[in-house]
Amino acid sequence: MRPTYALGPRPRRRDPVDPHFFPALLTRLVPGVALLTLLASVLTAAGATPVSAAPAAWTPKPAPMTTPWTDQVPVDKPLPEYPRPQLTRPDWANLNGIWDFAVTSKDAGQPAQFTEQIRVPFVAESALSGVQRKITENDKLWYKRTFTVPAGWSGRRIQLNFGASDWQSTVWVNGQRVGAHKGGYDAFSYDITPQLVSGTNTIVVSVHDPTQTGGQAVGKQRVNDVQPHSGGGIFYTAASGIWQTVWIEPVAPAHITRLDMTPRLGDSTLRVKVQGTGLSGETAKVTVSSGRTVVGTATGQPGAELTVPVPGPHLWTPDDPYLYDVKAELTTGSTTVDTVGGYTGMRSVSTAKVDGVTRPVLNGKFVFQTGTLDQGYWPDGIYTAPTDAALKSDLQAHKDLGFNMVRKHIKVEPQRWFYWADRLGLMVWQDMPAMDTGKSPDSAARTQWESEYHAIIDQHRSSPALVQWVNQNEGWGQYDQARIANEVKAYDPSRLVDNMSGVNCCGSVDGGNGDVIDHHNYVGPGVTAPTATRAAVLGEFGGLGYRVPGHEWFPGGGFSYEDQPNTATLNNRFVGLIEAIRLSQLPAGLSASVYTEITDVENEANGLLTYDRQVVKVDAARVKAANQALISASQNPPPPVTLPTGGYKSLRVTTPGNTAKYLRHSDALAYTAVVESGSSALLKNDATWKIVAGLGNSSCYSFESRNYPGEYLRHRDFRVRRDANDGSALFKADATWCAVAGTGGVRLAASNFPGSYLRHINSEVWLATPGGSHTWDNPATFTEDTTWSVEAPWAP
Repeated sequence: MRPTYALGPRPRRRDPVDPHFFPALLTRLVPGVALLTLLASVLTAAGATPVSAAPAAWTPKPAPMTTPWTDQVPVDKPLPEYPRPQLTRPDWANLNGIWDFAVTSKDAGQPAQFTEQIRVPFVAESALSGVQRKITENDKLWYKRTFTVPAGWSGRRIQLNFGASDWQSTVWVNGQRVGAHKGGYDAFSYDITPQLVSGTNTIVVSVHDPTQTGGQAVGKQRVNDVQPHSGGGIFYTAASGIWQTVWIEPVAPAHITRLDMTPRLGDSTLRVKVQGTGLSGETAKVTVSSGRTVVGTATGQPGAELTVPVPGPHLWTPDDPYLYDVKAELTTGSTTVDTVGGYTGMRSVSTAKVDGVTRPVLNGKFVFQTGTLDQGYWPDGIYTAPTDAALKSDLQAHKDLGFNMVRKHIKVEPQRWFYWADRLGLMVWQDMPAMDTGKSPDSAARTQWESEYHAIIDQHRSSPALVQWVNQNEGWGQYDQARIANEVKAYDPSRLVDNMSGVNCCGSVDGGNGDVIDHHNYVGPGVTAPTATRAAVLGEFGGLGYRVPGHEWFPGGGFSYEDQPNTATLNNRFVGLIEAIRLSQLPAGLSASVYTEITDVENEANGLLTYDRQVVKVDAARVKAANQALISASQNPPPPVTLPTGGYKSLRVTTPGNTAKYLRHSDALAYTAVVESGSSALLKNDATWKIVAGLGNSSCYSFESRNYPGEYLRHRDFRVRRDANDGSALFKADATWCAVAGTGGVRLAASNFPGSYLRHINSEVWLATPGGSHTWDNPATFTEDTTWSVEAPWAP
């Protein structure tokens, strides 16, 4: 007979918590969705860390860069918040903190001595772990700690939970192997009740992480030196071992393991599957509440889809991220055997035809999705944010800059990251972490990758913020794109699926299916066109770089896709890209864009913030205004700008002091010159153009010379000139101009370079870019110089 384990003092709580329904306390305290505001702090209070005093000898290592939270990480209780906000229980014990640690060869058994210590859950490569050294494919990591089980948990099963550990983890309790797990991004747990003994219990964990030398999902991780160094490119320091919270909690023999929640706006219901284990005829009950008011309940069998009415649902949107409280119970007769709390948001995601264009729609309405590439790296914790406030801060930065979406790039964050996205109101594109580049994965790697992907979908399928799964990226480890897209869509039909981000890049192969067609264009924004069945999205663009002295990971080693000399140029260039999307690409069918990137990462200097999160490089108010104007234009589109075709017109300068000048050609180059009634016939002819449908895009325009029929206004090497149509695709694109609104006239954007405009400067005419580095990109009077008034022709 196993001994009982009422062995230690019951963890002290700072606040009383209903042991049967955690959110009930919050419901009594505060009405409406304000209870979600308290969730983080109360979850923290509900947790208790078993006694495990940190030895005085342990200290963190100096971080290459310090964030505002580096020095706020507790030694003995880092990340004390309850780690699973959509499946909460009041009793739990956080095992984060100082563990004994050792590194052996990959084939070695458990070491006799653990000669080091590590702060969990920070990876061995990080400064915050206190280890901070390179881990290779030849190493195995070993973790060890002791704990006692709180006395009040007697009679219940004890579950040992890992948020994530990268990559192959094996767990022993009191010398008995309890399980092994492969996967770096999904949670796993074990019932350790049979292994527990009276008094002190011991956990040992081994982890082997081959990083890019194995066949598993690795994302951007590469085995590199952990100290700042030159190079690295778009790949970064590896993250080996336990990197998310470890905790224990007591559960009933029959208990809930997951809530799969899908809102259905069509009939105002929430569909819920209460998943469980140890079941033997229990009944599941789900209650949805708004503040103190119950809005709907449903009962049925665990694992079956329950339909909970949510009449007149308050919809979740980025502007109003309203969340309902959810309680799920397992009952036997009149006895409740398990209760968990959670939350949900009522929203729908799909594609639809909007004015004849395939668009993604949120709650049946098109809203342009403007976001950034968020890679989730930290200079102090690498894969693990130093604190929950830090985890939230990157998402809050998106909101502060006016973005309504974030693409989590080939990394999967802890569940608390999704909680903050749900609460703050950011649509999430979630990438499945890629396998290594330039390799065709073998059958074992494919099986593992797909199994882990399914686990990740299950783990996060109830997040209202998550609107799109991104299967593969730029062909990295690509295979079976179409099949995988179909399977992911079938596995989670409530979200959009992107079969390949960057189908135009790097040898990637488009599966031809999914809900979106996704291009990458640096600096961009490029031209991505929708199809009859897929919305057009810009999965990556931008990459504008600016290195901030004193805030570089490796001083002098930063790179970008286009360096900016100062913040004024950076702001002009960035806002110019967003305006190009708003004025040109949104009307042409683009529905979403992802700017690279929210922060610098190691030697990548493309961030809107520095890697240490200490400096916002851009003018936040100006960036926010540009994003808000883009979103507003998608919801309230201005009337299209049209030009008369088939007849002759002249284009007059609108810049004050130069309004007597007109666009003309001379010796095949474009200039501006004063034209008046007494001007020569040659000048009047040179200043007259026939407006025709665009040679490269019939929704735009081309300008044919009056006195040189068959020759058109085109750009070449930035200079604008008059050239004969040679019939090539390049010529047709260069000679096509799209009309966008301008104050007092029309602006003419290059069809193949959206965001670059026909501009006069010093009487010469150029293809100019806001924030560009050339003399003809001078910001002074840029808007006026790129605005033309369409007038009666000088030579009819």
